[in-house]
Amino acid sequence: MSEKTYLSGGCQCGAIRYRASDFGRSSLCHCRMCQKALGGPFAALVTAKDLEYTRGKPKHFQSSNKVKRGFCSDCGTPLTFEFEGWAPDITVTTMDEPDRMPPVIQLATDMRLPWCERVIDMPGISAEETAKAAAHYAAIKSYQHPDHDTASWPQQDPSE
Repeated sequence: MSEKTYLSGGCQCGAIRYRASDFGRSSLCHCRMCQKALGGPFAALVTAKDLEYTRGKPKHFQSSNKVKRGFCSDCGTPLTFEFEGWAPDITVTTMDEPDRMPPVIQLATDMRLPWCERVIDMPGISAEETAKAAAHYAAIKSYQHPDHDTASWPQQDPSE
């Protein structure tokens, strides 16, 4: 029997951490409810039939008669989409390695914002603008939880 592969993740502040396995397909949902819940043009979600919280637990908002959404009550990070009677979906970008769950299908494309189709073709800022902003960005000290499990958070030991 093969051993399960667990992937971990959590919220931005580190109050909630999870590990999950037995994944379904990863998708992009363009429905209006997902847009509002994540504050973005779509939700990247993946079903996790085996989801376990290793630090803290999410609060929930009942977003419809069939769906509740889990989030961190400390920092507000959206964590789950839980459809009644189904395994929960987790938000892909809360995973420590979100690149391991590339979306394979889009849902609710009839509600997709038209400008989403042009995002890949939009220009980035110029090299000159990037250079001008470099000092500004270099001065930022992140208080975000790192993309790996920690024994405690906020971090007490700088080597952690």
